[in-house]
Amino acid sequence: MKDQAQTSNSSHLIPERVIQPRAVEQLVLGHATSDGDGVKLTRVLTQGLQTRLDPYLMLDAFGTDDPQDYIGGFPDHPHRGFETITYMLTGRMRHHDSAGNSGLLQNGGVQWMTAGRGVIHSELPEQEDGRMEGFQLWLNLPAKDKMSAPWYRDIQNEALPEFVTDAGVSVRVIAGNSHGVAGAMQRETTQPLYLDLHLPDGAEFSQTMASSINAFVYVYRGALQIADTVVPQQRMAIFRNDAGSDGVTFRANGASRVLLIAGQPLREPIVQYGPFVMNTQAEIMAAINDYRAGKLQN
Repeated sequence: MKDQAQTSNSSHLIPERVIQPRAVEQLVLGHATSDGDGVKLTRVLTQGLQTRLDPYLMLDAFGTDDPQDYIGGFPDHPHRGFETITYMLTGRMRHHDSAGNSGLLQNGGVQWMTAGRGVIHSELPEQEDGRMEGFQLWLNLPAKDKMSAPWYRDIQNEALPEFVTDAGVSVRVIAGNSHGVAGAMQRETTQPLYLDLHLPDGAEFSQTMASSINAFVYVYRGALQIADTVVPQQRMAIFRNDAGSDGVTFRANGASRVLLIAGQPLREPIVQYGPFVMNTQAEIMAAINDYRAGKLQN
C-alpha cells in the first residue's frame, strides 16, 4: 500500500478536461533484441523515431520469468549527453557508477540518472530466479546541459505520488503533473510527463497538454480504445500533434496497464553513437576519445 503522504484523495484532484483530443498517428510494434550481457528485451522506441518523439531517444520494455533472459544484467558501460529513467515493476537491480553512487532498484521503484558529461555505470540483478519486469526510457538533454555534472536519484515505490480518479484509474506520477498532482521528478526544459496508469475495464482517462508536446502511450497489459483506433497489448500509439488539440483521451478495453509519456521537443540536432548522444559528430568523437582516455571515470 502507498503511504498517505503520497496517495491523493480524488476529492482533492483537479480534473483534466480535454475538449479536443488528439487522434492516433501510428501504431508501433517493438522489436525483440538484447542488450548488456544478453538481457532480452523489446525495443519500442527506436532510433528512427527519435526526431518524431523528441525529446525521447529510446524506450525498452523487459519482462520474463526465465533468469537466463536477465541474469547477465548490464555490466559497466558509459553514457554521455542524456538521462536514463529505469522503472522496475518487478525484480531487483543494483546500480553502481563512476560518480560514486550506488542504489538498489526494486519493485515499483524508479532510478533517474543524468549522464551529463559522462558516467560509467552498471545495473546488475540482485536475484537468481523469479520475474524481472520493467522499462528503461532515455530522455535527451538540451545542448546547454549535455556537459553538466552527472547526477543520480533512487525513488522508491512508496515515494512515488499516486492518485485514483473518479473512474477508478490508478495513476502513478513519475514525472510532470497530472490532475493537480506533481510527479516525483520535474525538468524545466524537456517538461517530461511520465505516468503509469492502471485502468479498470471501460474506464476513461484524460490528460491535458499543448499540441506542441510530443506524446505516446505504450500498452503493456490489456488494450486501449483511442477514438476509432484500438491499441492492443505491446503496441505503442503515437499521438498526432493536431492543431487546436488540448490533450489526449482514451478508454480501457478490459483491465489495462499503460505508460503515458510526453515531453517538450528540443528541436536540436541528434547525433548518436551507441551510449553517447550529442549534437555534432565532433562532440561524439570527443566523447569516444574521453572514454578511451578514462576521463568518464571522474
